[in-house]
Amino acid sequence: MKRASFWPWLWLALGAAYFIIPLAATMQFSLQAKRGTLGFTAYANIFRDGNFFSSFAFSFQTAMATILISVLLIVPTAYWVQLRLPQARRLIELLTLLPFVVPAVVLVFSLARTYNGTPLTNSREGLRVLLTGAYVVLSFPYMYRSVDTGLRAINVRALTEAAQILGAGWPTILLRVILPNVLLSVLSGAFITFAIVMGEFTIASLLAQPAFGPYISLLSSSKVYEPSALAVVSFALTWASIGLIQFLSRGTPGQGQMAGPR
Repeated sequence: MKRASFWPWLWLALGAAYFIIPLAATMQFSLQAKRGTLGFTAYANIFRDGNFFSSFAFSFQTAMATILISVLLIVPTAYWVQLRLPQARRLIELLTLLPFVVPAVVLVFSLARTYNGTPLTNSREGLRVLLTGAYVVLSFPYMYRSVDTGLRAINVRALTEAAQILGAGWPTILLRVILPNVLLSVLSGAFITFAIVMGEFTIASLLAQPAFGPYISLLSSSKVYEPSALAVVSFALTWASIGLIQFLSRGTPGQGQMAGPR
């Protein structure tokens, strides 16, 4: 038994070392901005840069808009497919593969050419709407599969029929019955979407938007230690997002519970 329990711990330690050692080396390098001493000079330089906060705020707002639109579109769609249109599942799963097949460069040039001469390309606000739409497409596979997995884990039909017996309409069923039971899945897809938007470069750059991805690329080409510090900050934000998922999931209803009217 001791020998059998040794190998899982060994592979776990090797996997942890594979991720931790490069991160530790990156962090050590980011602390060497001043020769001969370790300090947070590179981090201070990043936070003193006004472009850091402006680009981060731009991408953060775009990410929130992308998540909101994705939830409004995908949760009702996945719910209806699960409840009434199971034969459409294969078609939608095929559509979720398209963002992987179509490169981002092709997507952004297709959008720009299709909407050329319209308000979407003739103004800064229009380009931002176009950028958000492109991000909704990019995040579609992750958000849909996450929500679909959550819906499969609960008895959608039983919950719907119980809510209808209690007199609930479709908006109430979605908001107070279905959404609380798949909240963890929605949050998982939302944080994946957030990570995609915050790190995306190609579409934001070709649409000339002041996003966080192009800022990271510009910083990498003009600085030495600051890109490593920014990588550490991004890693910390990722882990903070994971911790937030775990914290919020503790208060979500269990599988099959109904938060609707009594």
